[in-house]
Formats: sequence, structure tokens, C-alpha cells
Amino acid sequence: MIVRTSIRFDVFAIALSTLCLVAANGRAAPLDLTKAVVVEAADASPRERKAVDMLVDDVERRTQVRLPRGTKWPEAGGPAIVVGKAAGAAAFAGRFADAIITDVGPAGAEGYSFRVKQDKAGPAVFVFANDERGVLFGIGRLLRVLKMTPGKIAIDSAVNIATAPAYPVRGHQLGYRPKTNSYDAWDLKLWEQYYRDLAVFGANCVELLPPRTDDAATSPHFPLPQLDMMEGMSRLADDYGLDVWIWYPAMDRDYSDPATVAFALEEWGNVFKRLPRIDAVFVPGGDPGHTQPKFLMALLEKETEVLHRTHPKAAMWMSPQGFTKTWFDEFLEILQHEQPKWLTGIVFGPQVRMPLPKLREAVPRQYPIRHYPDITHSRQCQYPVPDWDVAYAVTESRECINPRPLGEATICRLLSPYTIGALTYSEGCNDDVNKALWSVLSWDPKTPVVDILRDYAGYYIGERYRDDFAQGLLALEQNWRGSLAANAAVETTLEQFQSMERQATPEDLHNWRFQQALYRAYYDAYVRRRLLAENEVEAQALERLRAAGQSAGGTMTAMAEAEAILDAAVPPRVAPDLKARVFELADALFASIRMQTSVERYKAIAVDRGATLDTIDYPLNNRRWLKDRFTGLRKLSDESQRLRGLAAIVDWTNPGPGGFYDDLGNPSRQPHLVVGEGFERDPAFLASSHAGFAGPDQVREKADGIAGAWRVSWLDHAESLLDAPLSMRYTDLDPTAEYRLRVVYAGDGPRKKIRLEADGGIEIHPFITKPRPVAPIEFDIPAAATRSGELALHWYREPGMGDNGRGCQVSEAWLMKKRPAGRKR
Repeated sequence: MIVRTSIRFDVFAIALSTLCLVAANGRAAPLDLTKAVVVEAADASPRERKAVDMLVDDVERRTQVRLPRGTKWPEAGGPAIVVGKAAGAAAFAGRFADAIITDVGPAGAEGYSFRVKQDKAGPAVFVFANDERGVLFGIGRLLRVLKMTPGKIAIDSAVNIATAPAYPVRGHQLGYRPKTNSYDAWDLKLWEQYYRDLAVFGANCVELLPPRTDDAATSPHFPLPQLDMMEGMSRLADDYGLDVWIWYPAMDRDYSDPATVAFALEEWGNVFKRLPRIDAVFVPGGDPGHTQPKFLMALLEKETEVLHRTHPKAAMWMSPQGFTKTWFDEFLEILQHEQPKWLTGIVFGPQVRMPLPKLREAVPRQYPIRHYPDITHSRQCQYPVPDWDVAYAVTESRECINPRPLGEATICRLLSPYTIGALTYSEGCNDDVNKALWSVLSWDPKTPVVDILRDYAGYYIGERYRDDFAQGLLALEQNWRGSLAANAAVETTLEQFQSMERQATPEDLHNWRFQQALYRAYYDAYVRRRLLAENEVEAQALERLRAAGQSAGGTMTAMAEAEAILDAAVPPRVAPDLKARVFELADALFASIRMQTSVERYKAIAVDRGATLDTIDYPLNNRRWLKDRFTGLRKLSDESQRLRGLAAIVDWTNPGPGGFYDDLGNPSRQPHLVVGEGFERDPAFLASSHAGFAGPDQVREKADGIAGAWRVSWLDHAESLLDAPLSMRYTDLDPTAEYRLRVVYAGDGPRKKIRLEADGGIEIHPFITKPRPVAPIEFDIPAAATRSGELALHWYREPGMGDNGRGCQVSEAWLMKKRPAGRKR
């Protein structure tokens, strides 16, 4: 059920869940349910029976035991699993009715309880729900706590659960479109299983996409046309009682034109008619779409009327994504003064320029806010991986297999109290672990992360992996923390997964979730080994360049020898066994879940859409940049000029005596960067600096007909978003010295202008276009800015702009002394 404007927000700020697992001597004794009968209410609804189908089917899939079901208790006694609504419990609680009928669980929509009882006739598990949907979620929780192995079903005797959800919206966007890394190849049978999987962890809604979005018209993987699949997915959700949201971008150019509006009303109306169930429509203000709020909201008022012709109770939601400051102010003005009655609520998603807590203050209270967190991307996104190593960023890229259990828990717990829950942004099954985290934490935010992962491992991978696989997922997240070269734990993570792999059955190895974790463990380790090897090769080449002045052959010989050292390592020859296993797992993932890790092999739509196999050997050192520099230096006829050029290469990061260098975007080499609150308090980095990365298109520029290869230090950068400044602070400067700043503006926003000032409003340079080809540029620092012995620098992008907020990006900075100390100014 979609929560409408009468919702009380204070109710949802508190989790209603309670969980008590009490056992004698600290351990719960398992009870055997292998021969249990599933007892359901005689008047169970079709959706309740569908939930019981899920129980029986999924138990059989994991144990090869098909549990019998019926509406009566077995006359001969024996174990039973009893499922139904609490209101009718007396009719089917059987011999335990007197003991359990007064203990049926908490109040609240979708709530349930289950108890384990035992007498001489055998054990019984009771799942009593407050409503139809509670039956589904109670069965889902039962599936998570059952201990299922081939030929055996058991449960701990002390399980005693009574719970209702903290937040009423808990779901995931499931876009059947070419842009996704797997969804576009799924048929309805696979979708039904995935719906079940999501419900097991507490999801109560899904979000579908219409045929026309910012995507290609078709996919080579489609088993059905988009609208036919959309209709089938809507019907499936209704079969299980799951809410259906539609993410419907307003794609046309000009909604101030009546003809455009008329076309949109007809197009959207035709989609609405086809779907058996719609509970809400969410229209993003941007990403994609770019319509002024007054015109967009006028359109949506009319679209709400069209929607209600076929789905009279459906709600209309919108987001202010991508708005400029002027448009955002107009949007708030309409909400606060006109308070449109057709609008149900507001969505907080990527590219919203105001932090969620402040948005909650600004939006009138009658409009609930739904979170739309991006759980699928790792960089250039709403919640990027903090301080990600550039080697991962250029290989695993934006849409890789990305379990982030602790990070996602931080985001969910920090921001959910300002919302009625979350329906996440997903582009495929790469974020499957993150979906489980959001579903469970939106039900009960206090649930320990490791407990969620243990349920995930036990249910999806197998009971014997319950803890080992859970710890492995946490280790994969730790693989991404800090410097990759220094993170030797990456090797330990691989060894842990290889141990599980050696013990795995053939069935385990065909499990796509197991394959995903293995893929990441092997991939991470391969990238690290290659990084270490390529760094060593570069170091050897640079040593040869340093000796150019003492070499009989001079600079030409030194460059030739250095280039030979660099080229001898191409293609990479390190860890061929790890690379081969990654390719095997990529084949396995395409076969098992249609995951498209390559454009050429599996017809992924683009390299940055999960095609991590295509970037596995992306260069991790400066070989290409060095070769470009050598090409330029060889054109010089003067040996002394070539020597100076080589000196500039080998001393690239040297700021000279009394100077300072920062490789911005590299957490281990940016001591002067002002970070701000950081990920723990500001996971969207709306008020903090963070590491960003160049996209693939930014590094393909041409300079004088030669490919303008970038240094590794240019592939990452420090950035701030929207109107927030990017700041650096220097202390203990020589107050009598004059300084000069050298800076590199690389980044992924070449058309975004940038301005630099020092404290006190001292302008270092006005808004300028970033140089292309990328190269260092220099500016004098006015003496007044450093006279105190300190210097604060602040970069800005042009104010008030909308879009993704990026553009204020700095890759390298040198603060260099111009004059020796003591010289008068």
C-alpha cells in the first residue's frame, strides 16, 4: 500500500522490530522439520497461498524435500509449519491453540510473529501475520532462519520473533532496458524468482520503467518487447501483493507546448492502461529530463488525471533532480504556497542539490519523502565509494559487482529517519547484496550488518557457508579501502574465497551469487598484482632516465631503453592464472544470470555499464604518458633541452626547496586537502571533498595529432559538488617568501569553468576554461595571501548550475617558492 499524505513521520523514525533468540546453555537446540506438514488457513487468500507456494518451492530447491501442505493438522501428529493471519489463528493453531493464541505478535501493517513450540507429537513452527502481506514477509523470514541442507530441514528451538517494519516503503527499481548489466535478458520466470528473493528480505515494492527512457530502443537480449514485459512484471508483483511503482521520466523537449503535452498524455495513458497494477508513478525532474518546474508540475497534474482513469488510487510523486538553483527555488515556492493536492510526495535521489535533512525542513510536512538511493554505482554517482583507489576506478569502473554492506548501512541509518523508506536505484544484479541490506535495514535499522550477511549467505549460498561467506563479503568491501598497493589483505580475501571454492559442490559453483563473489575476489587480486608489477616497471624506466646525463648514448638512448622496459610488460604477463579464472567466471555469470561483463563477448551496451572484463588490463602506470613525452622530446634537436625535459619527467612531483606537492584524489598524497565531514556524516559529499575520476571519454583527446595520454595522477582528482568550494590549507609557510601555484585541472567536466581565490576574497584567477590538452598551468600567489604564514585556497565552479554537480575538480597542485627567504618584497 502506498502511504499517502496523512502519514505520521514520527511513527517511522522508530523501528518496531524486536528479536529474541534465547537458548539454554547459550546454544539453541535444532528441531527437525524434514517431515513437517505446512498447515495454512482454509480461507487463505490467493496471495497468501502464493506465499506458501514460495515456502514449499524454495525449501525444495535447497533441500530436495517437498513439504506437503494442507488446511488440517496431520492426524498422526508430527512436525508442522503453521502459516496464516493472526486474526484467524484459533481456527488452525491445532493442539497448540491455547498456548499461542494470545501471543500473536506486534501491531502494525505487514507485521508478523513466529514461535517454535514442541510437545510429544513433535515440533511446530507458527507464523502469524497481521495482514496478507505479513504472511509473505513472515514466510520470508522463516526461510532465512531455517537451516536447510540436502535432505534436511531444521530450525533452532529458541527462535522467537515478533516484528513490524520501521518504514513502509522498501523496494528496488528493476529496469527492463538495454542500459542494465543483466535485467534486459531476464524472462518472467526469472523475474518471479527475483521477486521472491527480494520479498524474503522484506522488500514490499518494485519500480518498473516504461518503454521510452534515455536508453536504446531495443536490446539483443530482450526475450519480450518492453511493454509486454512491463505488463507481465506488473502482474507478477500483484500476484504477490507487492506495490508497483513506475519511474517515468518526462523526455520531451518542451512541455510548455500544448501539442507536446497532448502527446505525452496519450503516450503515458496507453502505458497505464496496459498494466494490471500501478500504485505510484515517480517522475524525476532530471537525469533524464530537463523541464522547468512550473511546466513539469502542470504536466504531472494532467498526467495524474489520466492515471486515475485506470488506477484511481495510484499516487503521483516527483523529484527535483538536476534542477538549477533558480528552478529548485521555484519548485519549493510551488510546494510551499500552492501545495498541489494531486502530488502525493517528493523523492530524494541523485543530483538533488539540497541535503536530505534540509530538504525535509523545506518541503511542507504533508508531503512525505521517499529515498531513491543509488546502490548500483561506485563512482560518479550519488554515494561514491570513499577514497577509492584509482586502479580500481579505471578497471572495475562505475558499475561493477559492488557489495558495500557497511557503507550502505551507514547511508541507510543516517538518512532513513527523514523519509518513509527507500526504493533503490539499481541497474542490474551487480548490487544484489546491497539490495538485501537496504530491505532489512528499512525493516529494522538496528539489525547488525553481519546478521544480514549471514542470512544472505545461509539462504542464497548454503547453510555451511553462513558465516564464512558473510565474512567474505565484508572482506570484499575492505578490499576497496585505502591504497590498493598497500592493502595486502586483498590476497587474504582471495585465499578465503579459494578455500570456499575448493570445498564447493558443482551446484554451488553454478550459483550466480557465489560466482559474483569469486569474480570480485579474483579480479581484485589480479588488479593488485598488476599494479605492483607495473609500478616496479615504471620505477625501472625512471631510473634509466635519471642516468641519461651520464650515458654515452645520451637522452636518445635513455629514452629508447626506458621505452623498451615499459613495452616489455605489455600485454600484462603477471598472474595469468588469476586472469584466466576471471574470464571463466565471466562466462559462468553470463550463462547463469545473463550478466554482461563485456561488450564484445556478451553484448553489454557500453564499457562503463558493467563490462569490467573489457577494462581488466587498463594501464595502471604512466607508460602511455611517458611514450607521448618521449615523442615530443625526440623532435628537439638540442641535447640540453632534452635533458631538461627528462628532468621534468623524473622530478614531476618535486615542488623544489620549501615547496609542497599534493596528488589530489590520492588519499595518501593530499595532506593539504580540506576534507570536511566525510562519508560517515555526508555520504553524498554535498558538503565534503572526495575523490573523483575521469570518465573514458575524457582520456581520448588529441593533441597535435598524437593521442593525449593522461598521467595516472590526472585520472583521479579531488572535487566538490554544486556550489560548495574545494579547499586546500597550508600552514607553516615562510611569511617572507613569494609563492607560485602550479595546478592541473583534469577531471570529467572539461566544459565546466573553474575559479580560484584565497582567503579574504583574494582572487588567484577568475572563471576560466580548463586547458585541453590537459597540462599544468601556473599562477602567482599574492604576498598578502601568505603573509600570515598560512594559505587557504578555494576553488569554485560556476554557481547555481544544475546537472550532476561536478566540475570543481583539481588533480595536482604544487605550491612553490619563488624567492629565497629573507628577500624583501
